[in-house]
Amino acid sequence: MGKIILRLDRVMADRKMSLNELSERVGVSNVNLSKIKTGKISAIRFSTLEAICDVLNCQPGDILEYDPNASSDQ
Repeated sequence: MGKIILRLDRVMADRKMSLNELSERVGVSNVNLSKIKTGKISAIRFSTLEAICDVLNCQPGDILEYDPNASSDQ
């Protein structure tokens, strides 16, 4: 079974936006955004994903990637 990979760090780098700035603009704590950025989460609220996409002017597919060859237990 594959794995969902989070690419928030890449999108933030492309937009030259820091974690602190994103946190302030999205209204989500640095700790929670850091977990999303590093992929250390098992779920994300659609409202959070919508806010991140709004601030970063991107699509969910820019942040989420499915890798059919990666193991989800990694």
